[in-house]
Amino acid sequence: MREIQEFTLEELKHHLSEKAFSGQTVVLNMGPQHPSTHGVLRLILELDGEIIVNCIPDVGYLHTGIEKTMESKTYQKAEVLVDRMDYMYAMGNTLVYSLAVEKLIGLQPPPRAEAIRVILTELSRIQSHLLWLGTSALDLAAQSTFLYTMRERELILDIFELVSGARMMTTFIRPGGLWRDVPVQFEKMVRDFTKVMPKRMAEYESMLTRNPLFLDRTKGIGKIDTRTCLAYDVTGPTLRASGLAHDVRKSNPYSGYDLYDFDIPTQSEGDVYARYLVRMEEMRQSVRIIEQAMDKLPYGPVRDPNYKYVPPPRSEIGVSMEALIHHFKLWTEGFIPPKGAVYTAVESPRGEMGVFMESNGTPKPYRVHYRTPSGPLLHALPVIAKGHFVADMIGIIGSIDIVLGDCDR
Repeated sequence: MREIQEFTLEELKHHLSEKAFSGQTVVLNMGPQHPSTHGVLRLILELDGEIIVNCIPDVGYLHTGIEKTMESKTYQKAEVLVDRMDYMYAMGNTLVYSLAVEKLIGLQPPPRAEAIRVILTELSRIQSHLLWLGTSALDLAAQSTFLYTMRERELILDIFELVSGARMMTTFIRPGGLWRDVPVQFEKMVRDFTKVMPKRMAEYESMLTRNPLFLDRTKGIGKIDTRTCLAYDVTGPTLRASGLAHDVRKSNPYSGYDLYDFDIPTQSEGDVYARYLVRMEEMRQSVRIIEQAMDKLPYGPVRDPNYKYVPPPRSEIGVSMEALIHHFKLWTEGFIPPKGAVYTAVESPRGEMGVFMESNGTPKPYRVHYRTPSGPLLHALPVIAKGHFVADMIGIIGSIDIVLGDCDR
């Protein structure tokens, strides 16, 4: 772990006040070992008594070099890496990657694949919000909430395991559609979940929404307004809790989101409590979207039939020599998309997640760069935390819901 002294004097002068150098304020090193920082994050806090004067986020402890590694692999083989960035929204990571490849090539997933993508990514949004709710409440000493939210999250992870064989790193959504069709048990498991989830959410709210201790720790804490959010490129629930109803699913629909009826929850206060209310309502809207998608789930294939870019179904490999050749060439040589650059974006549980992809006419991407929401949230953290008690710091970090895997790439 780097010590404070390893920062240059000029770096510290830029972030800390003159009182820190004269001993009038205390400089406190928080993390990265702290168990409640929602990832491997280090903060350098300047304190005047118990009041936060300045805050310096220090990231990089989880750096993996995923983007550069992807540039050394073919398009199919690079996709397994993206699950590991925002590991709480792995389905969304692979979705936005697949959308970029499809835009680059011109692939069109079948309607059934589009509907299943929506169902799975909305389930991912709910399970991410459930983990956020449980851990954020735990940060504020509400231990029972964590146990309740993990109960429902397990139901979603069971669905992921059913369709892909994995609970988190699924790589189920792929360019051109899906890895395979969902099993017959899928519909019952999803409908059982959407039936029970509203009742369970009422249980969470009965524990927190009007709890005087929870209100004391969240109302008026960590406020940020719309103008500041836009200045720091903050998106997602943090932006919507400040009053701006921006959601990529509405502004730039993808995967057929324009076919579904749902609302964008907003609040105007911009504090920890407002972010809690927004995410709670977002889970309800996700359930609403899933129910609509299940009601209109069409039958048919789940992959684009262009086998030049999409692997043929396993059932065809044993009876078609052409399918076997396509499969062999795709997994040994890869496909060659046309030269060009594209950008696509999806709405993750934390905000806008986008990917810039450039092809130079080879089987490997020339450049892959993700625009992830946790970076801007961390940039805005000093503004959000300033003037609050150091005891409020963990609650503030939990309320912006960062995932360091999508920040340190």
